[in-house]
Amino acid sequence: MTHIVVLGAGLGGSLMAYELADLALPDTKITVINRGKTYQFVPSNPWVAVGWRQRKEVETDLTAPMKKRGITLEPIAAARVHPAENRIELEDGRPLSYDYLVVATGPELAFDEIEGFGPARNTISVCQTPHAEDAYELVEKLKENPGPVIVGAVQGASCFGPAYEFAMILDTELKRHKVRDQVPMTFITSEPYIGHLGLDGVGDTQGLLESELRQRDIKWITNARVTKFEPDKAFVEELTEDGALKKSHEVPFRLTMMLPAFRGVPAIYGIEGLSNPRGFILIDEFQRNPTFKNVFGIGVCVAIPPTGKTPVRFKASWNAVCLADFGDGGVAFVAQPQIPPRNVNWSSHGRWVHLAKVGFEKYFLHKVSHGVSMPFYEKLALDMLGINKLKEVKEVKEPKK
Repeated sequence: MTHIVVLGAGLGGSLMAYELADLALPDTKITVINRGKTYQFVPSNPWVAVGWRQRKEVETDLTAPMKKRGITLEPIAAARVHPAENRIELEDGRPLSYDYLVVATGPELAFDEIEGFGPARNTISVCQTPHAEDAYELVEKLKENPGPVIVGAVQGASCFGPAYEFAMILDTELKRHKVRDQVPMTFITSEPYIGHLGLDGVGDTQGLLESELRQRDIKWITNARVTKFEPDKAFVEELTEDGALKKSHEVPFRLTMMLPAFRGVPAIYGIEGLSNPRGFILIDEFQRNPTFKNVFGIGVCVAIPPTGKTPVRFKASWNAVCLADFGDGGVAFVAQPQIPPRNVNWSSHGRWVHLAKVGFEKYFLHKVSHGVSMPFYEKLALDMLGINKLKEVKEVKEPKK
């Protein structure tokens, strides 16, 4: 019997387990290791933070769907991966061996890299659903006692969309309660320009997002490095394009939500050959670790791979498809591939994006709770849009001399 272990049951890990159940041979055992048995739909966290969703509405218990698909769910987190021994040490001390391992842990949130940063200190977070639930209480207090707000992403951050979402959603919520006029808002980001998104922009995201911020009277600081968060003030260095100090800012706040930098989780951090110095899984273009060839990585926990010649095989297409909700509208974009130059470089905006994300939330939670990875109609719709998870690659052979 072949034993495949999936480490992590978030967006990538849960769907990976379901796809393996669809494709694996009958004598294959599939085990999912996760901290707890609950799946959280992270894209809904900005809604949780302003009270548009309750935590229970964006979570689902994985026990029944995993069992239905013949997948063993271990609701105990991994303490350490030992790839040379094909073994995982669980936090309760038990060992778990594997033939193949798929790492889908997501990242560890590096709040500790900046003084005063994080939900246990002076800022709120929408990176995890419990964080967003706690943030809701502080958003309510902001409505009762309005004051300045900071939203954005610190240096080292690689995910920027939720910051834009939260800024616009909070703006909409404050307007509904008629206190927006008492809440100056500043968007502070390490991006070189608004709408960069860590992707060097997609379509006209720079123009679209700058326009949104202006219309909502949200000021911004780009090329920003935050040095410290005090209980009511952020210390920000605005840098030039070559990294020199352009201007220092002390920005007051009553509420701050900034996205942190990511790093690999402790279970994989610092393992030579498996992870890079930041703790992200090293993979080739087929998402396989070059040193431990029975280990694969998917999602935010991976280091972006180099390219190279291959025989005829399938590899990840590295597309980016995003619906960024602003509460009363939104921005959507498609980047194929996500790193330029691209075959598709499209962005749009409008009320339809908000409605599309609401629909996507309901649809995604439904399929995860029913043990489904990609129904045929989803694949058909993506095919019609020219969006594929995989692409066939043929090696170009040089002519014989």
